[in-house]
Amino acid sequence: MPLAAAGVALVGAAFAAKAYGKFSGGKRGNVAVPEPAKAVDLDRYLGQWYEYARYENGFERGCEGVTAEYTLRDDGLIGVRNTCHEGCAGGEARVSEGRARVVPGSGNAKLEVSFFGPFFFGDYWVLDHCDDYAWSIVGEPSGRFLWILTRDARPSPELADFLVRRVAALGYDTSLLRTTEH
Repeated sequence: MPLAAAGVALVGAAFAAKAYGKFSGGKRGNVAVPEPAKAVDLDRYLGQWYEYARYENGFERGCEGVTAEYTLRDDGLIGVRNTCHEGCAGGEARVSEGRARVVPGSGNAKLEVSFFGPFFFGDYWVLDHCDDYAWSIVGEPSGRFLWILTRDARPSPELADFLVRRVAALGYDTSLLRTTEH
């Protein structure tokens, strides 16, 4: 029986390592991720966002036309619906649905998001956002993941330049940013 238990543990470890490889980020673009700059009004944050740019990661590889939609669920959690289009903005849609919970004491700026059931939650930090919620910069503590989100699919060149400068001011390596096609 101990041999069977060891086999199950080994298979579980192999699955976890494979999952980590797929869902881990790339190079660390910020070795000192700052705390979120300000509180988030969840009612104003809800709705549809367009991904302007991101750090490349395994679960979005080859994705264009990426959107995220946040809704308030009946159980008090936040519904998360991420959509990406394979290869180009008009490509086949791939949808991932999950849920998020607010980290207590974070001013609603730190969430834990899960797409994989009740036991695996990833950090989602709203590092900064515009007062009118026209844009948002999202990261997490490792500095390997970063997203720049906007309410418009194609932000103005002035806004796009501002957002890249703001990301740099937060300590991120902007050479790792990948602009998303819409």
